[in-house]
Amino acid sequence: MGDAFIRHIELLGYEKRFFPSQHYVYMFLVKWNDLSEKVVYRRFTEIYEFHKALKEMFPIESGDINIENRIIPHLPAPKWFDGQRSTENRQGTLAEYCYTLVNLPHKISRCLHVVNFFKVRHDDMNPVTDSQIKKPEVFLLPKDSKKNPTDITGPIVLQTYRAIADYEKSSTSEMSLKAGDMVDVVEKSENGWWFCQLKNKRGWVPAAYLEPMDGPDESEEQEPNYAGEAYTVWKSYTAVEEDELTLKEGDTIEVIHKLLDGWWVIRKDETTGYYPSMYLQKAGEVNTSVKSEQRNRSAPPRRSTIRNVKSIHKQGRKQISQETYRRNSKKYIQNQRNMGRNSQNKANVIIEKNEPEDKPKAQPAVPPRPSKDLILNRCTESTWRKIL
Repeated sequence: MGDAFIRHIELLGYEKRFFPSQHYVYMFLVKWNDLSEKVVYRRFTEIYEFHKALKEMFPIESGDINIENRIIPHLPAPKWFDGQRSTENRQGTLAEYCYTLVNLPHKISRCLHVVNFFKVRHDDMNPVTDSQIKKPEVFLLPKDSKKNPTDITGPIVLQTYRAIADYEKSSTSEMSLKAGDMVDVVEKSENGWWFCQLKNKRGWVPAAYLEPMDGPDESEEQEPNYAGEAYTVWKSYTAVEEDELTLKEGDTIEVIHKLLDGWWVIRKDETTGYYPSMYLQKAGEVNTSVKSEQRNRSAPPRRSTIRNVKSIHKQGRKQISQETYRRNSKKYIQNQRNMGRNSQNKANVIIEKNEPEDKPKAQPAVPPRPSKDLILNRCTESTWRKIL
């Protein structure tokens, strides 16, 4: 593989730290060309110094020679005192800056100055902490703000979840857990992998191993939609459990229930079952680079396969049986068919009523020719002579 370069940089939010003194750092999710994803932390003063050095390296692209040639984005200088308000308000500018930076010509976006600045440092993996000092406060960007970085509505404090069983990581991008560990969730992905942090550790964790502190998490899940949402299979999967489906790439299916652990209930014709959501994409949607990189990633474990589960909640999650999914799905399909027949019958009635107006008027039938005896008995003498 060639030199390392960055494919995408996403601003996740910021942290308010209290050691060695109160200060703020921004959190960035950096996606590399080897498909790895790392979270790094940078102060705004560091980012600004990086920006100034980048401009000096590329004077033409920074507009120093001719302002019309500038393609390197602008970045405001840090204030004399950066408080929480300025840190928060600056997020939109930083998110847009990172997006533009990665999409600059390769000689800039893939230069060593950019690559080295966003590489993981020792402090990123092991931030300096003090048990006597207050724990850092984490604020996430709202999801809508990531789509529109200039529209920041306010910070979101990270949610804390608890591990219900031991989990051993299978790759360097994941994080191992022990039952009872309390983690902060940085990012929730609908494919069933959540990015979490635990003290000085960070990594991806299966959502199936986590539970919220205030009760079972089915309240976060959507209700089943038996009308179904059209999706396409872009990666084949062979069923392991009895309630899973085996599908091939290119198959079209309908998603009827999206579950948090990344295993969705889908319908193929009149058959229902579980399938990894990370192997599905909306019908008609273009295959993105994010999904392409998941081809080499395994599906997360299902909740039902976790052993030695230890929940702190007396009431467990409400689980819908596969038989209930099938029954309700068939019932919905039958209702739709009945509605289709009724509408077809109504349409036929309307056509029949309108038919006489459209068709030409029917011609009268030609009566049969009368017999010779009938003519002799009923007709005049002149008519007789014609037939005699």
